[in-house]
Amino acid sequence: MIKGLTDKKIISMAEKINSKYNLCDACLGRFFAKIGKNLSNTDRGKTLKNNLAEPKKNSSKDCWVCTGLLDEIPHFVKLIVETLKDYEYETFLIGSKIDEEILEKEQEIINYSETDFSESIKSEINREIGKILEKKLGKEVDFDKPDIMVVIDTPYDVVDLQIVSLFIYGRYKKFSREIPQTKWFCKICRGKGCKKCEYTGKMYSSSVEELIAEKILEKTKGAGESFHGCGREDIDALMLGNGRPFVIEVENPKFRNLDLRDLQKEINSSNRNLIEVSNLRFSDRKEVIRIKNAAFKKTYRVTFESSKPINNEKLKKAIYSLQDDVINQFTPSRVAHRRANLIRKKQIYSCKLEHVEGSIATLIIETESGTYIKELVSGDDGKTKPNISEIIGTPCKVTELDVIKIKGE
Repeated sequence: MIKGLTDKKIISMAEKINSKYNLCDACLGRFFAKIGKNLSNTDRGKTLKNNLAEPKKNSSKDCWVCTGLLDEIPHFVKLIVETLKDYEYETFLIGSKIDEEILEKEQEIINYSETDFSESIKSEINREIGKILEKKLGKEVDFDKPDIMVVIDTPYDVVDLQIVSLFIYGRYKKFSREIPQTKWFCKICRGKGCKKCEYTGKMYSSSVEELIAEKILEKTKGAGESFHGCGREDIDALMLGNGRPFVIEVENPKFRNLDLRDLQKEINSSNRNLIEVSNLRFSDRKEVIRIKNAAFKKTYRVTFESSKPINNEKLKKAIYSLQDDVINQFTPSRVAHRRANLIRKKQIYSCKLEHVEGSIATLIIETESGTYIKELVSGDDGKTKPNISEIIGTPCKVTELDVIKIKGE
């Protein structure tokens, strides 16, 4: 005797269902799934039928609701195992698509019997497949953050995989003034390929993103990637010092168990004199948000040229006046097409002279994140105030810009 299933109210409800519908044990039991612990719906159905006046002995194939669907669970398991054989993962979750007619029949019985104890056939199929796969694969079901979500389309025997992205954190240095941080699609064809871009679809042959991603995609067999950098440097600027933080997101990876030390060596070996990565470790989407929202201080080495020999006293005055000052920067002309037009207040923490000779000078400047250094030097036709050109009274232009430190990590 199973407590609850033999109550008069429950038996009366089961009698009502049994008198009108021909159901297999599992389907009858499922309309009372919330009664009794550690029981299968088949067990519930058998218990109920043993207490009915005229129980109907129906197989799954003859069942009015599932029409044999529950008998196909071993078949679905086999399909899923075959689909998953090429993937690395530790956790999974099962979902399913059920024929609408079955779901409509199920709802009809719920409305007719007024039961409050039922569960959906989808839930039963998902659970039973998951239990079998846990034992068969040695993996765990995870309801919150599974590595792979498996959805079985039961009417068509199709398995769809929804694979959680793989995230890898690192820092990169860039030693070339000819590659951007990320892919730049051709402005004319927008990536489709045209005569202007020599049918590559890109404005530059490569990027930091592509150089890093190549080996990672090769190892993971991922379908694609997204590059998330903690800010970006200009194409013609070097990224030196401790490197810039980034997270690369690999979409639909087949392989997740990577030796990141070996991967780091391979990336660096393949890209000598172009880029170098360090501190590779596994990450997550939360860290993408963190580095995107981070406001780390940055230190730059900037070399600029004046239109005439630099007056040392005026340059010293400029350096002194910028020390621990706040500048106002209206959106620079060179980025106005992709940035909102507004005035940004940026803190200059320090400004030091490294070298000056004739019309060329080199400064080390530490600033708030997001400061436009080229415009701090040139003034950008008065859009940045104060600026070095204005203070020394001579137009100046940046000839070399290097990021030499990013603080905060």
